[in-house]
This record gives sequence, C-alpha cells and structure tokens, in this order.
Amino acid sequence: MSTSSTEVPNRRLSRYISGYGAVALSVLLIATAKLPGPSHLAWQAAGLVALYAVAGLANLEIRIRSQGIQFAWGEAALIIGLVMLPSSEVVWAAMIGRLIAELIERRAFSKLVLNVGKQIVAVSAAAVVCYFVAGSRVDPFTLRGALALVAAAVVYALVANISVGIAVRLASGAKVPLLPMHRVELIAICGNIGTAFVALAMLRFDPRLLLALPPLLLSVRLISTNRLRTRTERATWQRIAAATDRFSNVDLESVLSTAVTSAAELFSADQVEVLVRLGDEPAGIVRGDQQGVDWAGQADEAPDAAPGETIAIPLGGQRDHDEGPGELRLRFRGRVRLTERERYALRTFAAALGTALRNAYAYAEAQHRAARHAHDAAHDPLTGLANRRYLLRQGEEILRQRPVRGTHAMVLIDLDHFKEVNDTLGHSAGDEVLTAIGRRLATAAGPDDIVVRLGGDEFAVLFVALAAPALAVHRARQMLATLDPPIEVDGIRITVGGSAGVALAPVQGGVGELLRRADVAMYQAKREGVRLAQYARTRDTADVTRLALGGDLRSALADDQFAVRFQPIVDLNSGQVTAAEALARWHHPYRGDLNPHHFLTAIERSDLLPEFTEVVLDAALDAAQDWAGAGYPIGVSVNVSPRSLLDPGFPDLVSRRLARVDVPPERLTLELTETLNLSRLDVVDEILLALRELGVRIALDDFGTGTSSLAMLARVPVDELKIDRSFVAGLTTSPESAAVVRSAIDLGRGLNLAVVAEGVESQQQRALLFELGCPTGQGHLFSRAVSAEKVRDVLGAGGALAPSMSSDAQVIRIPAARLVRGNRHRL
Repeated sequence: MSTSSTEVPNRRLSRYISGYGAVALSVLLIATAKLPGPSHLAWQAAGLVALYAVAGLANLEIRIRSQGIQFAWGEAALIIGLVMLPSSEVVWAAMIGRLIAELIERRAFSKLVLNVGKQIVAVSAAAVVCYFVAGSRVDPFTLRGALALVAAAVVYALVANISVGIAVRLASGAKVPLLPMHRVELIAICGNIGTAFVALAMLRFDPRLLLALPPLLLSVRLISTNRLRTRTERATWQRIAAATDRFSNVDLESVLSTAVTSAAELFSADQVEVLVRLGDEPAGIVRGDQQGVDWAGQADEAPDAAPGETIAIPLGGQRDHDEGPGELRLRFRGRVRLTERERYALRTFAAALGTALRNAYAYAEAQHRAARHAHDAAHDPLTGLANRRYLLRQGEEILRQRPVRGTHAMVLIDLDHFKEVNDTLGHSAGDEVLTAIGRRLATAAGPDDIVVRLGGDEFAVLFVALAAPALAVHRARQMLATLDPPIEVDGIRITVGGSAGVALAPVQGGVGELLRRADVAMYQAKREGVRLAQYARTRDTADVTRLALGGDLRSALADDQFAVRFQPIVDLNSGQVTAAEALARWHHPYRGDLNPHHFLTAIERSDLLPEFTEVVLDAALDAAQDWAGAGYPIGVSVNVSPRSLLDPGFPDLVSRRLARVDVPPERLTLELTETLNLSRLDVVDEILLALRELGVRIALDDFGTGTSSLAMLARVPVDELKIDRSFVAGLTTSPESAAVVRSAIDLGRGLNLAVVAEGVESQQQRALLFELGCPTGQGHLFSRAVSAEKVRDVLGAGGALAPSMSSDAQVIRIPAARLVRGNRHRL
C-alpha cells in the first residue's frame, strides 16, 4: 500500500518523512552489513527486483478526501523473496524495485522517500518475524514455514498501513485511522498470499520460472483490477441512486442538508458547499461535511471557506441562458484530480440536486401562496385584522370547546360620525384612520382574543376565557378607551368616538347569536346616548317579538294572513325571466307585513310547519299553473325548512299538492338551506329519494355560507346552486367574495348544475357575474318580490326585466324535462 497524491506541505509531515527516511536508511545499512559476498543467485535477485517494480506499478488506488491510497502486490513479492533469497538481499531487492516504480511514476521527492522508506522498513520487519518463526531457511510447504511466511506478510501489511496512516493524518488534518484497513485491501492481501504460494509451487519445479512470473502476475493484476473497479463503480452508482432518492423530500432545508452530507460521503470531500439561487431570493450558501450542515445563510454573509482545492460544478439550468438553481462545490485540503468516473458521477449528482432544488422551491412557493390565500380569505385587506368569516369559523370552535375555560364575550364597536371623515378628508384619510384604530384594538386585546373588522366602520373583539363575567364590561371599556387619543392624518389631528355593545356568550347558540346580541346592545347604546351598553334579554325586542308572534301563528293560518310574493329569476345576459322564487309574507294585523326571518323560527318550533308549508306550496303551484295557462311555462322555487326533511310525511304532502294542479313536477324546485340538520343524512336520504321519484328539482340555497357545502353536494342529489347574497354583495369590493363566487360557478359548471346568484343589486354586479359565467340571477336590480299577477304581466310584455347585455349573445333554452333529467346525479 502506498500514497499517490501530493499533499499540501506542512512541517509535521516533513519532519515525519525525514525521520522515516533516516530510519529506513539505517535499516538498509544494517541489511548491507549482513549481505553475503557475490551470490550465485543474481538472476533470482534480478527477478525479485523486477517483481517489486511490477508490484509498485500495477496497483489500485482508492482516494480518501485529498489522499490517495494504493494497493499493490507487496505481500506476494515478499513471500517469494524470503523463500528464494537471504533476508538482506530481499530488503535491497524491495528497495531497488520500489525505487524503479517511483521513478517511472515520477513521484514527488517526498513521496519517493516515504514510499521507498516504507518498503525498506516493512520488508525488514517482516524478514525479522520470519526468521524468529522459521529460522534462516524457510520451507513454504511445511506448517512452520507457511505460518512464518503468513506472519511476515501480515507484519509487512501492518507496518505499511500504519506508516501511510500517519502520513495521511498529517497531510489532511483529518482523523484518518492509523490502521486504515479497507475490506478491499484485506481481500487483496489474502489474494497476494495465495498467489505467492501458487508461484512457489511453480518455482519448485523450475526456479527459472521466476523470470516469467512478473509478466504473469501483471496480467492477473490487471484483470482483477478491472473487475474490482467495475464492482466499485457499481457500488458508487448504487450510493448515488440512494442519495438522489433522498432528494424526493419536498422540504428545501432537508434537500440541502441531504446534498451536503451525501456529497461529502460520495466524493470523500473535506467540505461541501451548495450555492443556491432560487427565484427572487438572495443567493444563499449551505456548507458542511459528512457530519451535517455547519453553516447556512446568505452568500454575502458566509465566512471564509476552508483552504485547499475547490472543485465546482453548476447545478444546471433548464435553458442555455438559465444560470440554474446554483452550484455544488467540493473542497479538499490537498490537491485532487478526479477520475473520469468520479467526474461523471459528480455531474449526475449535481443534475439530480438541481432538479430537487427546483421541485422543493416550487412546493415551498405553492405552500406559501396557499397560506397567503388562506390568510387573505380570513383577514381584512385594509387593516390586516381578521374578518367576519374568520370570526364565525374560529369563534364557533372556541364556543364548542368543552369544558369552557372561562366566560366568553363579544364587544361590537361602531365608530361615530366616521362618514364625515371620508366626506371631508377623502377615503384615503378614512383608510388611515381605520388602520390606526385596528392597530390600537389589536394591541389592547389579549393574546387569545380575536379582533375583527366586520366591514365599514364596525369592529368586534371576541374575549376568550375571561376569569369572571364582570370582566367583559371592563375589557370593553378598555377597548373603547383606545379610540380616545387623536389620530394624525396629513398633519390633521382627528378624534373618532365610538359606541359599543357587549354581550356574554349564550349557553345555546353560536357566534352568530353572540354577535347579534352585541349588535342589539350597541344600538341600545346609540339610542340612549351612552358609549357602552350590555346586552339584556329583557330589552331584546327581537326575542320578545318572536315570543309574541308564536302565539299568533294558529290564528294567522286560519285567517289566511300569509301571502306569497314572487321574485323573478332572470337570464343575466338577456334580462328575460326564466323562473320565480316564492317568498312568504305575513300580513300581521298589528305589526304590518313581516318577512320570513321574523316568523320562520317560530313556525319551525311549533307543530304548524306542515300546514304552513302546504299554504306556500299551494300558492306557488297555483301561480305556476296560471303562468303556464297564459302561455308562459316557467318554473317556481319554494324554500323548504330543514325540519321538513325530517318529516316522513313531507314527500306525500308535496305529491298531494302537485296532484291538485296541472303543473309538471319538474317545474317545482325545492330550495334547501345549509344547516346542521342536513348533516343527519341517514335520516333525510329517504325523504330526498322520495322527492326525486316525484320528479321535483332540488336546489342548494345560500351556497357557501354553511360548514359542509361540498359534503352536502356529495350526498344530496342537487340540480341547482344558489350563491348567497353576501358573496354577491362583496363581489366588487372583496377579493374573498369574488373567489367564492368564481369557485361556485366553476363547481356548478363542472357538475352540470344550474347556478343562480342571489341579491344582484347593481349593473356592475350583473356584468361581473355574467363575465364569470353565471347564467342567471335575482335581486332588486331586476325586481323586488311582487304578486303572481305582476309576474304574469311582465311575461306578457315580453318577459324582459333589464336590457340585454350583448346583442350578439343568444339565450339557449334547454327543455325543462331535459334540464331536470340531465342534471340528476350523485357524486
């Protein structure tokens, strides 16, 4: 075994080589003194010199960092020499043969001294061991002689390895083992010993065969070397494949860490550095070795790299002008020249690393965009505070937690006279005021509280886990106090006051009810001219009204106080009426006309829901029959209470009402509202199936506001989606609302569902909805809820409630039967 690459000179290594050369010279002088006179075995000595020269030339090199380790035929030459020649002549033959090999290889002087000296010392030590075991004459075919030769070969290998191990440690500074026995070397030593005994067997028949032995051994060596290199290359590629497999991790930091440690191991580098250039980020550097990453950061802040030789390779660009994602750098303390196999492996590794970095960066960017979109959907773009949607989602989770960790409360703050700021100083000044107030509220809130901008000049704070209910008012006053300091806008000091209402979380009811109660209290504060009011049930006129209305329901049904009005549904492009939605109204004798949100809860809690539903269905079907008789066979939609879907008699009620009139069932659409009742699908499945068998259409009303829209679509056989008016209202001002509307339209198109937008109030909303692909809509832009006769008059006058948006566009009407049958599905 010998060293082959040139190290960076250092004093310790130089002293070691000088000392080692002196020891070798001393040993050689001793061997010279022991040399006999002219020997008649000169040709054997010449053959041994040639054998040692061939052994020094036909070797296999393995690189450890910047140090090359070579395996030769030294053990075979040693054993043959100890049998054929006196020990002193073996030492000289080994020295001369090694010197010839070193001169042919043009080694540096320090290398020559170390390798020749190592040869002298190792052969001398082996000869001494052989002498003490077998004496001056060695018979390789006796047990004692064979043991002596094997022992000599082992000592030779140990001395050679330790000598080189010390030199490698001094040259590289690395903690290389002093006895760097590799598995390949152990196999080579055993092979050398076996080869020597085979050669000795041949020489016993004819000693002259010694002259033919060097070329024969050289041939055997070349064949075995090629096979060993092939196996080594295969193992190297297997390690590269294993390393690049670890690049499949999409975490950028993990990919870089794997690249550093794997490259250091694969290419035996003292240090590995990866220069990273990805996207618009500043260039970064990750640096380390086989033990892991020891530095990572921006390239311009990186400390100086370790001294020595650097081999750099670009990670590769996707196009000729593309710089690629960075560069891989291998650093060695000494000079290194990679083999062609190593250079090809390095290029392959760098290409795989470049691809892995691009994939990891793309994944990180996608994750970042998703997180940003999720944040934007749940936060107010002006103040950065949470929005109403976030409050409803997170608040529901907080209120559902059991056991309750304390008292939850809500304060609702409405700014006083904020419109005057906008009118006087402009909307940009108003935005600055809102942003400043948002910062103040967020600073005053607790770590678990949720601060929300509800819209306009309304803010809310959900107090989480208060230690006592009385703290709710105290905390609310603290929030109001943050409005007192003036706000400076364009050099003008502005003071904005506010009114607030605070409410404790109810035992039953979610965030919506808590927000409603805070709103009731806030308006109470405004009416009474105070800054803060606390919710009191006795002063909640909405609750009192519901209780009073509940007692009037039975007489209202008996006296026909309920009437049905119809809001037209129109084609957004042409403005033509395509259908109408039935909306119930209560002509209360004392309270006037009441909308469903005033009395529907009371009806659902009573036993009068079937009777009320029958009244609405009859009015809707009568209107549809009247329109068809006039030559206008349009459909009619009826809202269905979720509780009706829990009534096994509901399908029979619908069937009886349809049988009473001459209206095809496909012209009747039953609108279902997203509620928690619909999650009890095991109960409503049979009812929905029965309604399907009747031939009526099913619409999902207020789509997007519930907690299980997609889950419902997966189970409920829906024909139509109705986009909730709250999203349509924010279509032109809120990116989140626009995203929801676009998603609902795309979902309806993908599932072959009809889509209706509710609450269309402006021509701008109509145009945007049409551009997004929404076919139909309803709202005050076209018509409020009117009587059935008024709808018939509109149909008779041409059926248009708005001018056409495009003279080139045409409305293609799908036959009702085809529309209904074609849209029946179950995901």
